Amino acid sequence: MKKPIDMVSIITPAYNVEQFISAAIQSVINQTFTNWEMFIVDDASEDNTCAIIQDFIAIDNRIKLLQHSQNLGAGVARNKGIKKATGNYIAFLDADDVWEPHKLEAQLVFMETHKIAISYSSYELIDEQGNALNKIVEALPRVTFNKQLKCNYIGNLTGMYKVGVLGKLYLPKITKRQDWVMWLKAIKKAGEARGIQESLAKYRIRKDAISSNKMSLLKHNFNVYRKELKFSMIKSTAYLVLFLLEYFFIKPKQIKSIL
Repeated sequence: MKKPIDMVSIITPAYNVEQFISAAIQSVINQTFTNWEMFIVDDASEDNTCAIIQDFIAIDNRIKLLQHSQNLGAGVARNKGIKKATGNYIAFLDADDVWEPHKLEAQLVFMETHKIAISYSSYELIDEQGNALNKIVEALPRVTFNKQLKCNYIGNLTGMYKVGVLGKLYLPKITKRQDWVMWLKAIKKAGEARGIQESLAKYRIRKDAISSNKMSLLKHNFNVYRKELKFSMIKSTAYLVLFLLEYFFIKPKQIKSIL
């Protein structure tokens, strides 16, 4: 089939990421698919993040910088980028992660071939310094709304949705787990999301990641069920139990060694 031509809008929130942002931006510039725009939303960084971004803007006008005067959180930053986006597809890349060069092209061909509105892929894990951990998180072939309710199976750095089918989807105003809620709403609207088995991105494991704090994770998950999805106390508790089973016994099976 012909190469896709629809523009992809890439949304990247950034906050004090001077040591990572260059690699993230360069991985976008290196894409084999070139019809993209990248909105980097700086959330009031106090380091050299903005100066580094400006250096890239000087050589590539597809990159746009939006700035907050105060720190408002990644969800608000992503929403600001989504609002400005003009592409028929929206993809997400956090400032400390990177894409493989053919990520966009492979994903667009997959979506157009199978006529689907939401896709994601497998991704590799790297440490804070960018060293390979020789592990890959394998994408499930398909995720339904009920499956996604139990655990977030879409790595946000690989997720992409089609605006022409779903419209623009925004993140809720909560401090954590916003991407999970957004993908839940997207899947509910689309019917399902489809996964690409090939690894198309690299996820950086950082010490301050929410997943490293299990009690915090449980609290934020419960808030998603209770406050965002409006489940009853009993139903929220039941799904939290299902989440625990999925998170500790089923989802770990996705992580494979690539040595």
